[in-house]
Amino acid sequence: MDLEKYFKKAKGIGILATADAAGDVDAAIYAKPQIIDEHTIALVMRERLSLHNIKRNPKAVYTFIEDAYANKGVRLYLGVQRQETNVSLVEKIIEQQPEICPMEDDANKYLVYFNVEKKRELTGEKLL
Repeated sequence: MDLEKYFKKAKGIGILATADAAGDVDAAIYAKPQIIDEHTIALVMRERLSLHNIKRNPKAVYTFIEDAYANKGVRLYLGVQRQETNVSLVEKIIEQQPEICPMEDDANKYLVYFNVEKKRELTGEKLL
């Protein structure tokens, strides 16, 4: 599956599931990821629970559910690669994808890079 082509055309909602060091799970709505290459994505993250969790447990799952279909989308199993605080890069991404967060939001924002460890369809066991 070509992630860049998929996310350019797909419309829907993204959900990032994380867990803290004790295994307590959280899920939050996220915009589409930035596709770095076929094995790396990046998400703009604010200083909230999801970011707190991945600092303690570097695994996450990003689920994307397409608007037109209740059972069409993808699940990306992720491992944290690195994070950066490049303010100009984060602002550029937010300008291109304003649904990430309002421009007037003055919370600290980070660009977190993830390795895509596994890709699966939204439903079923099929790997992509």
